[in-house]
This record gives sequence, structure tokens and C-alpha cells, in this order.
Amino acid sequence: MTATPSTRVGFIGLGNMGSGMTRNLQKAGYALVVNDIRRESAAALLANGAVWADTPAEVAAQTDVVITMLPTPRHVDTVVNGKNGILAGIADGGCWVDMSTSVPDVANGVRFEHADRGLRILDAPVSGMSVGAASGMLQIFVGGSSDDFDELRPMFEAMGDPDRILHVGAAGTGYAVKLMINQLWFSHLVATAEVLSIGVKAGVDLGVLRASLIASPANSNFVQHDVLSILGEGDYDEGFSIALACKDLGLSIDLARSVGVPAELSGLVEQIYRRARAQYGDGAGEMSPVRLYEDLSGINLRLNDSTPTSPADVVAAVAAAEEAAEVSAAASIAASVAASAAAAAVASSVNAELASA
Repeated sequence: MTATPSTRVGFIGLGNMGSGMTRNLQKAGYALVVNDIRRESAAALLANGAVWADTPAEVAAQTDVVITMLPTPRHVDTVVNGKNGILAGIADGGCWVDMSTSVPDVANGVRFEHADRGLRILDAPVSGMSVGAASGMLQIFVGGSSDDFDELRPMFEAMGDPDRILHVGAAGTGYAVKLMINQLWFSHLVATAEVLSIGVKAGVDLGVLRASLIASPANSNFVQHDVLSILGEGDYDEGFSIALACKDLGLSIDLARSVGVPAELSGLVEQIYRRARAQYGDGAGEMSPVRLYEDLSGINLRLNDSTPTSPADVVAAVAAAEEAAEVSAAASIAASVAASAAAAAVASSVNAELASA
């Protein structure tokens, strides 16, 4: 049966991501039963008709589909397998969708230990940060049965961009895709912080440097878009904490280890993230390694209104600088000629006085 607004959806985890996702499910007409460690986080949902459940088991017992959106695999394990967990309430043949950034271990354990119950389990982690969760434009990467994916697609579309909701393969592949996306994004961030800091310290205007990178084969979505929150507003994205970023990096490196692929670069990126976490605290934003480079370099990576932001602006700025340099050089030459003439006149006068003496 295709998921429609008549489908009763359970949602556990109403943090920065879950709060926006549930609001969009509610806007799409889905009846919600919700749970979180903080009841106050559900206040707006409850005011709009959602039902509160005291335990994950109660959520599962009252719904057709249960979604978890939790910080770590440990939290997922507790909510699913713990006392009054999802497994204590879900009906045989029921559906659990884990949208957390996690690993397959918990879900695989459920499949193995409860194989006789016919549970349908999908991993469907997301990208797009809290902004995407609030706007309903998340990217969603779903691992599991294609039939289950097709059935639940309308529900996913209530939370995500329809063009970027992807069935990526069998169970566990959604987790892997999300971890690889995070690993690459964090690597882009550290590389960009390093490059911009070096270039600015070497005397290149920040806007000129960034626009040059955008016009080059080294361009990336991070350089062109994501870094602007820092360069324009000094926003290091506290909507997603650096503690969670370190958790995700650790999970991606664990995955690399489990499949026998070396991950030296990712290991170095993780070390830089952990250094920034130690410097600024667990609650600092996920982009805080940029701040670390700023502090270590003694610079502030900020664009101003006159800073070039596109390749065309760079061409104009360089042309203006060259013109100004030419004018300055001409003025300098003229001043030098005038000074030489004045000196020659003084010397001639002195010589004349000496000759007459």
C-alpha cells in the first residue's frame, strides 16, 4: 500500500533535523505520533494535532511507519532494542525507517534476530542540513527493498526534494552513501580553509582568490556556495555541531576500515576536526575548522561589499588595479623627472657660484 496522508507516521527524534522534517510531514497531511527526550520540542506539533507517546514502543504500536532521526548509532540501538523500544511495540510486518546518519549494525541485528517477524526496514539518511529539513528540500538516500521505497516515496517527498530522493541499493547502502557524502564535504571544507588562508596571507584579495578558484578546474560546490555563510556572515553553522561532525567522520573511517580501504586523507581531516572541537567545544558549528585556520593564521576570512565575487568581477578589478598602477607609475616617473630637473638646477647654481668665487 502506497504511503498517503492517511498513513499514520511515528517519528522519534525532534532535534534540529527532526523538527523541520515533522513540520513538513504535518503540512502534507500526515497524522503524527511523536517522541523525544524533551517533550517541549514537540509543542508546536502537538498544537497542530500530533499525538505524544511516552515511549518508542508506544509510537510503534500506534503507527503504520516508524521513523527514527537520532544523533548516533548508540541512540538508535537504545530506541530500537531498549526497554520500551520500537521492537516492543511494532507489529509483525511493520515498517521502520532509520533516517539517522548511522551504520547498518543495528538494523542488521534486527533483521537477524527477528527474521520471523517480517519487519520491513529501510535506511534513509539525508543531506541538506537543518535549512533543508525546514524547507522540505532534503536529499534522501534510501537503502532497502525497491518495493518498500516505491510505497514510501510520497512520504519521503513530503520531507525532501523529489528530484533528489534516490533509491541507492540494498539495505545499508543509504548509510554508506551518506557517510561518503559527509566525508567528502568535510574534506572540501578543510582544503578550502587551508587554500583561502594561504592565499590571503600571501597577499591575494579574498574575493579575487575565491573567484579565481570558481573559474578554475578546482571549483566545487563548497567554494562556490557553502563557504559563503562564513565569508559573508561569519556563520560556522551551529545548527549541526562539530561533535556530530566528528562522529560522522569516525563512522566513515570505520566503514573504510571494515571494507579494507585505506583512508589516510580522511584520517587527517578527522584530526583537524577534533582539534577544532577541542578548541571551541562540542557545540561549535560543523564549519569551525575554518575558524581554526583563521585563528592560526591571524586573519579573518570575510568578504566586503567591494570584494570581487565572480570571475567577471575579478577581470574588472584586475583591470582597474592595472590602470591604477599605470597611473601611479606615470605619476612616479613624472615626479622623478621633476626631482631630477630640480636637482640639476640646484647643482648648476652651486657650480656657477663656485666659478664666480
